[in-house]
Amino acid sequence: MTQTPVFAKRLVAWQKLHGRHDLPWQASRDPYRVWLSEIMLQQTQVVTVMGYYDRFLKRFPTVHALAQAHLDEVLGLWSGLGYYSRARHLHRCAQRVVTEHGGVFPRSKLDLQQLPGIGPSTAAAIASLCFAQREAILDGNVKRVLTRVFGFGHDLSQSVHEKALLQIARQVLPQDESDMPAYTQGMMDLGATLCTRSQPACAQCPMQDLCVAHHEGQAQRYPVKLRKLKRSAQTMWLLFARSTEGAVWLQQRPNKGVWASLFTFPIFDSEQALRAALPTSLHHKLQFAPAFVHVLTHKDLHLHVVQLVLPKPRQLGESGQWWAAKDWPNIGMPAPVRQLLMA
Repeated sequence: MTQTPVFAKRLVAWQKLHGRHDLPWQASRDPYRVWLSEIMLQQTQVVTVMGYYDRFLKRFPTVHALAQAHLDEVLGLWSGLGYYSRARHLHRCAQRVVTEHGGVFPRSKLDLQQLPGIGPSTAAAIASLCFAQREAILDGNVKRVLTRVFGFGHDLSQSVHEKALLQIARQVLPQDESDMPAYTQGMMDLGATLCTRSQPACAQCPMQDLCVAHHEGQAQRYPVKLRKLKRSAQTMWLLFARSTEGAVWLQQRPNKGVWASLFTFPIFDSEQALRAALPTSLHHKLQFAPAFVHVLTHKDLHLHVVQLVLPKPRQLGESGQWWAAKDWPNIGMPAPVRQLLMA
C-alpha cells in the first residue's frame, strides 16, 4: 500500500477545503453533541436528523439533563426517527456517563465501547473527533471509500474480511494526531458527498488517481456483501379507539420486540382476537380502514386499523389508558400510530 501516507494527507487537505462544515454538531468538539449526532445518524440520513438534533439539544442541553429525563419523554422526542432501541440506549448511556464517569465522557475508544449503544465505529468516531485519538471508523460510507480506493473485493458479510478491512483503515490513519478530527470527518464527507453508492462523482474525488475501482471502471462492484438479510413479515390488527372528546386509548408495549416501550393502539394477531377483547355490544361500531404495509429494517408490518368511537371513555382492557391530544407529543409512539393520530 504505497499510497498510504498520500491518502491521509490528501483527505485532510480535501476536507478542510471541500468537506462539510455547516452541520450543527461540527461547531464544537463536545463529546455529548458528537455522540448524540453519531447515534442519530445510524441508519438515518443527515437531512432527517437535523431537526431532531436541534430539538433534543433544546430539551436536553447536557448529558445530565438527558440522564435525569423520563424515558417516555426521550422516546416522545425520538418519535418518527425510527430504530427506537437507539433512544433507549441513549438514555441508559447518559445515565451511565453521569453515575460512573461524573458526567464526563471517557476519552478512549475501549472505555467508550463499554457504554450502552456505543459500538466500535461510534466509539472511534467520538475518540477521534473529540479527543484526536488515532482510531479508525468503519461505517457504511467508510467501507465504500476504502474498498473502492484499495480494490478490496472480499465479502464483507464475513467477519474475517471486515476485520481485514479494519486493518487497512488503521494503516491509512494520519500519523499526526492533530489531523484526526479533519481526517475522520473527511472519511464521512467523502463517502456521503462524492463516493456515493450510486453515480459516484469520481471526477471531483481527490483519490481518483489512487482508486482501484476507478481504474477498473467498476465502482459499483464495491463493497462486496453477498449474504442478504432475510426479511420477515408480521400481521397486526390495531384498535384505534377514541372518545368523542378526542382522547385515544393507548397501551405501552413490552420492553422487547417490535416497538418496544412505545405507546400504541392495542395490538392483536387477528380480527377475531380483536373482537374477542371487546364486548359484543361494541362490535357493530367497528370501522375497518384499508390495510397498509409499514416497512422496518428486516420486517414488513401488515397493519389493519380498526376504528372505534365511543361517546364516553371506558376501560378497554387491563392495561392502557386514555390520552388527550395535548399529551401525545410527550410520549413515544411508532411513526404509523402518530401519523394516524395526526391525519
